[in-house]
Amino acid sequence: MTTLNQLQPQALWQWFEQICAIPHQSKHEQALSAYIQTWAKDKQLSVVEDKVGNLIIKKPATAGMENRKTVVLQAHIDMVPQKNADKVHDFEKDPIEAYVDGDWVKAKGTTLGADNGIGMASALAILGADNIAHGPLEVLLTIDEEAGMTGAFALEAGMLDADILINTDSEQEGEIYMGCAGGVDAQLTVPIVWQSPEPTNTSYKLSLSGLKGGHSGVNIHLGRGNANKLLARFLFDHGDELAIELTQFTGGSLRNAIPREADVSFMLPPENQSLLQERISEFQALVRQELAIADPGTILTLEEIPAEKQVMSEESQQILIDVLNACPNGVIRMSDEVEGVTETSLNVGVIETSDNSVQIICLIRSLIDSGREEIEGVLSSLANLAGANVEFSGAYPGWKPDNSSPVMASVRETYKAIYNKEPTIMVIHAGLECGLFKKPYPEMDMVSIGPTIRYPHSPDEKVNITTVGQYWDLLLAVLERTPVKG
Repeated sequence: MTTLNQLQPQALWQWFEQICAIPHQSKHEQALSAYIQTWAKDKQLSVVEDKVGNLIIKKPATAGMENRKTVVLQAHIDMVPQKNADKVHDFEKDPIEAYVDGDWVKAKGTTLGADNGIGMASALAILGADNIAHGPLEVLLTIDEEAGMTGAFALEAGMLDADILINTDSEQEGEIYMGCAGGVDAQLTVPIVWQSPEPTNTSYKLSLSGLKGGHSGVNIHLGRGNANKLLARFLFDHGDELAIELTQFTGGSLRNAIPREADVSFMLPPENQSLLQERISEFQALVRQELAIADPGTILTLEEIPAEKQVMSEESQQILIDVLNACPNGVIRMSDEVEGVTETSLNVGVIETSDNSVQIICLIRSLIDSGREEIEGVLSSLANLAGANVEFSGAYPGWKPDNSSPVMASVRETYKAIYNKEPTIMVIHAGLECGLFKKPYPEMDMVSIGPTIRYPHSPDEKVNITTVGQYWDLLLAVLERTPVKG
C-alpha cells in the first residue's frame, strides 16, 4: 500500500504527514505551532510568533537571487474538525488518519485538513530545501482562519517585508484566484417560554443524517441538503398535525460548514405514533427524491427517549419553527460580473437550545458589501417580526479583484509556459485572508493558488495527488521568476 511519504513531491508530502500527526483544529494550534518553531530554529531560520500566535519565518535568498522582490508564502495552521457520527475521534488528541486511495488522499471518517495543510506543507518544504531557487522569502502561517480569521485580523504592519503574497488556500488546480467574498456571522436568538407537557405524552428524538455537507462557500451552489432546514421543514409541515410538543432542536457544528446532521426532541400523544412513523417515511422519500442528484443519502431515525419535564410553550414553538422555516439559506444571488460564481449566500450552520432560548448561527458571504448588508437586513426584519434578537459579528472584507495585478499576470504566464494552456482567472466564494491583509499592507500584490481539494469542511474531504505535484511545480517556477526589485 502506498503511504504518504512515498508520494511526490516527497518533501511536501512528508511535511503533510507530520502535520496530520499533530492535532491542530481551530483555536488549538499550539502543539503544531511549537513543532514548527523548533524545526525552524534548528534550521537557523528567523522565526517570530506575534501577539496572537501567527508565525513569520524568514529565509534569505538563494545565491544569485538576492536582488529579487521579497515573496511571502501564506497558509493557515488550523483545520476544520468534522467527523462522521460513528467515528471515534478526539480532534484535540488524535492524529488524522490519512491514506492513499488511487489518485486521492483521504482521511478515515474525519476531515483531512488538506485545507490548508497542503499549502502549509508546501511552504515549509520550500523553507527546508537547499535546491530551490528563490529570492528573499517569508512564510506567514496564521491561526484560527476557519473559526474567525483571528490571525489575519490581528496581523500588524511592519511584520512582513514582502512585496508579493502568494496565498496557498485555493482548492482547484488550473484556477488562479484574484478575489474572494467577504462575510459576517449572524446569530438569531429566539426566546423560549417553557411549560409542563401533557402527562400522557411520549418522548422521542428524531435525527436526520446521511447528508454530504461541505464548505459553506465553495460548495454552497451545489444544492446540497441542509439538515437544520430540512428538520425545520418537517416540523412546519407536520408539527400541528402530530400535536408535537418540542423540547430541543440541535443541528450542525460550524457556521462555515453545511450541516450534515441535526436532531429534534419532542413529545406527542401515544395515539399519534403510527402517524408519526408514516409522516417520517413520507418525508424521507420526498427529500430523497428532491435531492436525488445533489444529496441522495438522507436518513431519518426515530427513537423513544425518557420523558421530558418541560416543553416549549405553543407560542414559542410556533415562532421558532416559523423563523427556521422562513430563514433564507443557500445561494441568494449569482454574480453578474464573474460567470458561474456565487455572489451572495447564507448558511444556517448551527442550532443550539439553551435554558431560555434557541440560537441560530449563520454565516453570510458576499462578493459585494451591499449584498451582505441586504441579507443582514433580511435577518433583522425576520427577528423583528418574530420578537427575536439578531447580532452580527466578525465581519471581514472581501478581496477586490485587480485585473492589473503583476503577480497574477506572472502566475498566469508561468502556468501557460509549463502546461501550454491558459489557466482560469477566478474569484472564490469563500473567505480568503487576502482581503484582511490589504489593510496593514495595502500595496502588497496578491494571488491565490492551490491543488484540487474536494469537499473541504466535511469527512469526505480529499486532495488530488496529481494536482499537488502540478501546484508544486507552478509554485517553484513562480518563485524562480520573481521579478527584480524596482
